[in-house]
Amino acid sequence: MESGFTSKDTYLSHFNPRDYLEKYYSFGSTQSAENQILRLLLKKLFNIFCVAGVKGDLLIDIGSGPTIYQLLSACESFKTIIATDYTDQNLQELEKWLKKEPGAFDWSPVVTYVCELEGNRVKGQEKEEKLRRAVKQVLKCDVTQSRPLGAASLPLADCLLSTLCLDAACPDLPTYRTALRNLSSLLKPGGRLVLVDALKSSYYMIGEQRFSSLSLDREAVEAAVREAGYAIEQFDVISQSYSSTVANNEGLFFLVGQKLSRSA
Repeated sequence: MESGFTSKDTYLSHFNPRDYLEKYYSFGSTQSAENQILRLLLKKLFNIFCVAGVKGDLLIDIGSGPTIYQLLSACESFKTIIATDYTDQNLQELEKWLKKEPGAFDWSPVVTYVCELEGNRVKGQEKEEKLRRAVKQVLKCDVTQSRPLGAASLPLADCLLSTLCLDAACPDLPTYRTALRNLSSLLKPGGRLVLVDALKSSYYMIGEQRFSSLSLDREAVEAAVREAGYAIEQFDVISQSYSSTVANNEGLFFLVGQKLSRSA
């Protein structure tokens, strides 16, 4: 692994899901960069799943982290959702919310915002329950492995979603390319890949803890996705960046690709 890039073991020992949630997803009334980015993420995901019509039976979320925001619109378009992550503490934090355990993170302001985007067809609590019903499994995932979900036996997915994950999981461009090919093995031909990540970011902060990020530009992402066997249907860039004390990204990108029939 590239010298200095945050290791998998460091994530297991130092990634604090609660600090991460409170820093990036508290969704208060302030106009912080983090709140603005979260609103943009929610709007884009709403458009992809509820307007553009990316839908099907099974969605696998790669690198869910401890978050559920990325699945709130997806649960309107997919019957079954599988959440995945590498770190055990993130999986535990997800389970805590799914099981409504004491101390679970309060996503209600985010859920209310998504309900408004979707026309207030349902109230926040109904929306949360719909998502809980849709998430059938929470699995360990390692995108650097040829079988990212290990021995788990699943049907091929209609959609792979990955938000703010691969930049942090891949220390260099060859690993990033390989990860995309590894993930492609989980997706049926004709299925959709939805990628969201930071552009040109080399690190992000959680409190005093610094985590590495693979600095990618649009050209590198598009080339890697095509090489993995996808036709790119959409590539949008938003210029909003995180607070300078939190990360050094230059905007974020949203990509939708379709897996070609031929193998990658």
